[in-house]
Amino acid sequence: MGTLRIVGGFKQLAFIVITTFLMSLGLGTVAAAEDCKMGSDLDAATKSALESTAQKYYGLALSGNTAELKENSIPAVASDFSSIESVISERKADFGTSATVRNTYELDAPGNAPIGRAEFFCGIFNSQDRVAFVIPNLPPGRYGLVIMEAQGGKQPMTVSFVLQQYASGNWKLGGFYARPSAIAGHDSAWFLSQARTYKAKGQNHNAWLYYLAAWDLDAPVPFMSTANLDKISDEMQAVRPADLPSAEQPLKLTPPGGKTYEVTQLFAVPVSDGLGLVVKFQVPDISNTAQTYQDNVAVMKGLISKYPEFRDAFSSIVARAVAPSGQDYGTLMAMKDVK
Repeated sequence: MGTLRIVGGFKQLAFIVITTFLMSLGLGTVAAAEDCKMGSDLDAATKSALESTAQKYYGLALSGNTAELKENSIPAVASDFSSIESVISERKADFGTSATVRNTYELDAPGNAPIGRAEFFCGIFNSQDRVAFVIPNLPPGRYGLVIMEAQGGKQPMTVSFVLQQYASGNWKLGGFYARPSAIAGHDSAWFLSQARTYKAKGQNHNAWLYYLAAWDLDAPVPFMSTANLDKISDEMQAVRPADLPSAEQPLKLTPPGGKTYEVTQLFAVPVSDGLGLVVKFQVPDISNTAQTYQDNVAVMKGLISKYPEFRDAFSSIVARAVAPSGQDYGTLMAMKDVK
């Protein structure tokens, strides 16, 4: 089912993917054949069927009954169900005891072939309650999206179900997203406020990463746009650092000692006391773990020396040396211990 089978688990704050998505959205474009219904536009019977199915599947996730959840999934999801099983296992403490429905959407993708870029625009153009969804390579069909809020869990979390209707009338699981709504007790609005503070200080790297945190915490699914998400995106693009690393344009660090390292990724992850900073860099080999540990520490020191502002924004740092095979070796250090 294309990208809808990807599980949203907030493993890391979205970076290039989310940025590309945000920049590509254009709510000024007139919708094509794809159709979106929400609120009072939804047929009562359809709304009831979508929400009751989502509640059923939430109950299966809550009880850990992944076998039955898999049986009720579309073939593309059932054939690669391990990611959903992992997220359900990892987020067990956050599912709580029940869930309430926040929003329900019906998405109609007509035709006889996959749509390269399916665009769904819901609500009144330019209104504050407008919603858009952009999904690449979407097979034709009738879909539903039910966004739920977990109740009684360890931390606030949204659980969203993408559903696809089959000829029998049953709604099958086509996508599953479990995403925290807060990090260390702080919600999207808090991270947005912090991002603006860092921006005012001229700390654009911190601002960029905190804007991303604010965006991710406010988005139940990564292919969604709202007026508030658009606002965060606009502010975020204004502070985008020119030297953000990538595989194509790595950031070169030369800490004391003369060895140069090529950083390919820099992103944030939620940790128990706030945000942690992850830096990935290329090495020819990681088999000598003693040497790789030294490389990790050197990269940490080199990064913080180049960008001392990171000390103010992150409680910890993880350096991950990545071999050509893709295998990596990581070292975690509290930010206060990076000297």
